[in-house]
Amino acid sequence: MVSTRLRWSLIVLAVLLLVAWFGWRAWQGPEVSGYRLEMRPLVQRVVASGEVDSQSLAQVGSEITGVVKARHVREGDSVQAGDLLLELHDDEQQARLREAEAALQQLITSQRPQAQAALREAESNLAQVVRERQRRDELFARQLISAEQREQARQAETSARVARDRTQLAAAAAAPGGSDEQVLQQRLAAARAALARTQIRAQVDGVVQVREVEPGDLVQPGSVLLQIARTDSQEIIVPLDEKDLGPVAVGQPAVIIADAYPLEQLNGQVSFIAPAIDTNRGTIDIHLDLHEPADFLRQGMTVSVDIRTGSRDQALVLTNDVLRNQQGEHAEVLRWTATRQLERVPVRLGLRGTGLTEVVEGVSEGDVVVTDEVAEGQRVRVRIEPIFTGGRG
Repeated sequence: MVSTRLRWSLIVLAVLLLVAWFGWRAWQGPEVSGYRLEMRPLVQRVVASGEVDSQSLAQVGSEITGVVKARHVREGDSVQAGDLLLELHDDEQQARLREAEAALQQLITSQRPQAQAALREAESNLAQVVRERQRRDELFARQLISAEQREQARQAETSARVARDRTQLAAAAAAPGGSDEQVLQQRLAAARAALARTQIRAQVDGVVQVREVEPGDLVQPGSVLLQIARTDSQEIIVPLDEKDLGPVAVGQPAVIIADAYPLEQLNGQVSFIAPAIDTNRGTIDIHLDLHEPADFLRQGMTVSVDIRTGSRDQALVLTNDVLRNQQGEHAEVLRWTATRQLERVPVRLGLRGTGLTEVVEGVSEGDVVVTDEVAEGQRVRVRIEPIFTGGRG
């Protein structure tokens, strides 16, 4: 009998304790997750995707109309300035070059010696006519010939002198460095230049991006045959959503990772911000310069970009998921008070990271804020979570 009574007493006591425990838990309120505010380093970042582009994309064309004889490069080939890219048929240019070379050779071997010989002959004739004129002057002075005969001698001298001057000019033109040789040298240079234009060469070091020509194609001036991206002009273009533009400025550092090479981290900086928004997409182009060359990057390759727009060595931070009614730099948080109740507190924000935000006014270090949506004034139990485990903001 005593044993039965004791057993029932223990059962009743256990029930009372269980009811008391549930009552105490209900009085404490529901359990919610929260964070304790602390000081820590914070980096504000803008993360976006972009693509590899070239600041300088050389458009290669032909200066003359012609037919392609041979193509020596294709897409992806690396070229250096002076490398032969394309050859055009050059039969006509070769003929003009041979004609110019023959004309110059004819001047040297034929026209020049003939001009020198003609000059010597004219000078000899002039000397003879001068002697004849002097002889007749003496005879006229002795009244042995008429004035008409003396005048004939003087006219002959004048004619011989004019003939000598003409041959002298012709000899000077045909002489080495003379006008005839200069004209033929210019004609020869023009023929060589015309022949050189049949060989299309690279003007810059780079990589062939686009090929629009094949052997047998007729090409004309103004047509783009190849596109070459300079090897030293790679940049990253990021079409940034306009709502993220605010903190971005020229000169800010950035980390670039190509999707195809996730282990290769590249450093760069913001070099240019487009002056206008693309209204169709709601984006603005941000240009990034690389600090070091990256041969593995290809034109149009997709990259992930992390732009560092601000930092604090020590900042009072809270997680972004505790912010409520956020408007600009103002927001609200639910703070857990000493009476285990929640109160809504307005706060003013500073730097904003991908997971953390700096709070500059409204709460203090050590305060506890909750993430769950609970009514203000309600008593709750808070399970303190690590404030952040994914980096520095």
